[in-house]
Amino acid sequence: MAYCTKADILKMLPYSQLIRLTDDEGTGAVNDERVTEAIESAAEEIDTYLGARYDLPLSSAPPILGKLNVDMAVYNLYSRVKEQMPEIRKDRYQNAVRFLEKLARGEVSIGSQPPPDPPDSGDYEGASQVDTRTKAFDKTTMDKY
Repeated sequence: MAYCTKADILKMLPYSQLIRLTDDEGTGAVNDERVTEAIESAAEEIDTYLGARYDLPLSSAPPILGKLNVDMAVYNLYSRVKEQMPEIRKDRYQNAVRFLEKLARGEVSIGSQPPPDPPDSGDYEGASQVDTRTKAFDKTTMDKY
């Protein structure tokens, strides 16, 4: 599921730049199929990180996902052409990935739905659990050597 639209990308890039990034045939118009492909590819990448913490598809997508989707889709559009990618596009993509990695580890939240319970929380909710090992060598055993 995409978290942004072509209109969102046009808020980030001038129309003429979007033409340069998608018009391989030289028609002078934006190739909507390539824009959609870049958006969907970015959304799939976002979902791989989201899937670690949230049930997909989300019932409602928070605005931060739209922002991340735009940044990643623009990066994908630049990646497909033989044009020097602006440093800001690389930085925004890397920042998006770093945020998603933190999201997957549970260090940040998108506030959409509660993350799943940690594994093995069982009956120890709110309490400490301590595991002890049986000693292989105690005083009696050590005296034999």
